[in-house]
Amino acid sequence: MKFLRLTDLPLAGKRVFIRADLNVPQDDAGNITEDTRIRATIPGIKHAVAAGAAVMVTSHLGRPTEGSLQPGDTLAPIAQRLSEVLGQPVRLVQDWTDGGFEVKPGEVVLLENCRVNKGEKKNDEQLARKMAALCDVYVNDAFGTAHRAEATTHGIAKFAPVACAGPLMAAELDALGKALEKPARPLLAIVAGSKVSTKLTILKSLASKVDQLIVGGGIANTFMLATGMRIGKSLAEPDLVGEAQAIIDIMKSRGAQVPLPVDVVVADELSALARANRIDAADVKPGDLILDVGAKTAKTFASLIAKAGTIVWNGPVGVFEYDQFAGGTRAIAEAIAASKAFSIAGGGDTLAAVAKYKIADKVSYISTGGGAFLEFLEGKTLPAVEVLEQRAA
Repeated sequence: MKFLRLTDLPLAGKRVFIRADLNVPQDDAGNITEDTRIRATIPGIKHAVAAGAAVMVTSHLGRPTEGSLQPGDTLAPIAQRLSEVLGQPVRLVQDWTDGGFEVKPGEVVLLENCRVNKGEKKNDEQLARKMAALCDVYVNDAFGTAHRAEATTHGIAKFAPVACAGPLMAAELDALGKALEKPARPLLAIVAGSKVSTKLTILKSLASKVDQLIVGGGIANTFMLATGMRIGKSLAEPDLVGEAQAIIDIMKSRGAQVPLPVDVVVADELSALARANRIDAADVKPGDLILDVGAKTAKTFASLIAKAGTIVWNGPVGVFEYDQFAGGTRAIAEAIAASKAFSIAGGGDTLAAVAKYKIADKVSYISTGGGAFLEFLEGKTLPAVEVLEQRAA
C-alpha cells in the first residue's frame, strides 16, 4: 500500500484538516466514560501543531439526524477533554462547512459533529468540495470509519490539495499489510464467534491465504457438524455445513488444516452458575451445550501458535466472560503473548479478552478498527484507504 503520511509532509503555515474517530462512550449526563480514542488521536494533532500548522479536527459522535444538532450530539465534551489532554485550549466551531471561522498556526479547533452536516453519509460532492476548500492538507486518522465512503472520509480526500494518512491510520495499515500482504510464515488465523454467517466471507478469504486456520465458538460447532461430529444443543448453523466443509476442503487442497476440538467443555445451560463438564468431543450428549474447547485442544492450538510466524486473532474460542468457560481463550491469549511471531488482534470481544488476560503489551498490534478491521480481513477494498492510495499515485 502506498499512501502519503502526515509525518512526511511540510506543514508550517498550512491549514490541516484531521478526520479523527472521537466517537467515545458517554453516560446519561454526557460525561465521557472512556477516552482511549481521544488519546489515540493526540499524536497526529501534536505533530501538526509542533510543525506550525493551523489544525482543524472533526469526528462523528453517535448517530445524529443530518441537519439537526441535538444536545446529545455535540462534541463539546470532546473539546473539553481534548483541551485537557493536549494542554492547550480547543475551541468548538459550529456551522463550519462554509468557513467563516479563523484558526491560526499552532491553534487547534474542533469542528462540530460531522454527521450533522446534510450529505455527509451520502458522500455528497458539493459538501466534500466545500470542506476540501477549508484546508491545504487533509488527514484521515480514523481507520475505524475507513470502510465507509462518507464526505469526511472519502469525498474530501478527492478534492483537498493534499490527502494523507495520520499516524493512527498509517500504523493500522502498516500492521494489516504486514500481517496479510507479506506475512512471515506460517500465517495462522484464529477466527471465532457465534455465527459462521457473519464471518463466512472472512473465512473464505483467509482459507486461500493462511497456513493454519483455527475456528472457535459457534463457528467451530458448525464445522464440527460438517465433519459428522455431535454438538448436542450447541449454537450452530446447520444450513451452512456445506460452506464449512468447502472451507475445510480449500485448506486441505493447500496442504493446510482446520483443527477441530478433540475435547470440549459443556454445560446444560449458559449462565455464571452453570457447572462445567470436561469431556471428549466424541462424548457430547443431546442435552449438552459446548461452551469452550478442552485442555487437549487448547494445547494443540497453543502449539500451532508457537510455530507461527504471523498471527491474526479475531474472536474468543469460548464464552470467556465466565471463568469456567474461559480456558481455551486464556490458553490462546497466553500462547500469543509468549510467541515471537508478529501478532495482530482486532474485534470488540477479542480486545476484551486481551484486556482480561493483560497481554496488550505482548501483542504486536491491536486494531481498534472494528468493522474496518473485519472488512480488511475479508479482502474488501476500504473506500477511505483506496482514495488515499489514488491521491498518492
